[in-house]
Amino acid sequence: MQTEKSGVLWAIGSYLIWGIMPIYWKSLEHVASAEILVSRIVWAFVLTLVVVLLMKNGRHLKADIKTLWISQRDFWALFAASALVSTNWFIYIWAVNHNYIVQTSLGYYINPLISVLLGIFFLKEKLSRAQQVAFLLAATGVTILTISYGKFPWLAFTLAITFAVYGLIKKQIKLDALRGLTIETFFIVPFAVIYYVWLFMEGNAVFLHSDIKTDILLILTGIATALPLIMYAKGVQRIPLYMAGFLQYIAPTMMLFLGVVVYKETFGKIEVLSFAFIWAALLLFTVSKLIEVMKMKKSLL
Repeated sequence: MQTEKSGVLWAIGSYLIWGIMPIYWKSLEHVASAEILVSRIVWAFVLTLVVVLLMKNGRHLKADIKTLWISQRDFWALFAASALVSTNWFIYIWAVNHNYIVQTSLGYYINPLISVLLGIFFLKEKLSRAQQVAFLLAATGVTILTISYGKFPWLAFTLAITFAVYGLIKKQIKLDALRGLTIETFFIVPFAVIYYVWLFMEGNAVFLHSDIKTDILLILTGIATALPLIMYAKGVQRIPLYMAGFLQYIAPTMMLFLGVVVYKETFGKIEVLSFAFIWAALLLFTVSKLIEVMKMKKSLL
């Protein structure tokens, strides 16, 4: 029970950080999204590597890399996961700094539903009747939003799909949370460094060419990236999956609040209607999962 309580606290902590993250990225909106991304990758790698070495886990990190290299499928799958999460980070930062916070929240609301679809196709998981209805409700909400926009909400769906596929890959590769994140950033950091060198050569880099506050904020992107991911990994290892899924909605709800209330993004009657369908779908889906777990527990008694 104590382990589960600590897991809930770790998970809630990670979602609260992700929920307020738009404020952080807004403070860097004078920096190009691509530079924020490469800064995030470089400093996340430096931070996680330093922590691994301080914890005297360098030997374990080498062993993890060797094990991955032996299993070429896992090695390249993790490389693909690294590319996917980097794409997700870039789109998210760009969207926040171009006043699409509401659409980012939509993306992270849709994400668990996309994850379930991937589970059906790739892991041969089954859906109950209630969960099928939940999908229809969510699809209705997205269709309403698409028609009202006059175009497909590609930002939301790209965020949802990239993070869902990332999660699917990570689910199938067993790695320590901290060392796994170190390896992920290690895969992509050479590309980030090359891009940063090019920025400096062209005289377009903001880092070290602006005020000290901007430099500090760019360096701290490493902590802003690594900390919630590690907290999340620690949390989900200690709590049931249905509870992790339920807590997951903290972050997009906070993002939606920030987008509408703080940054005054548009949220009219059509958005309310479409989000209502999606919220109903999520509620139905979560409750059905909860009932499933409760029945399973009773059958084991």
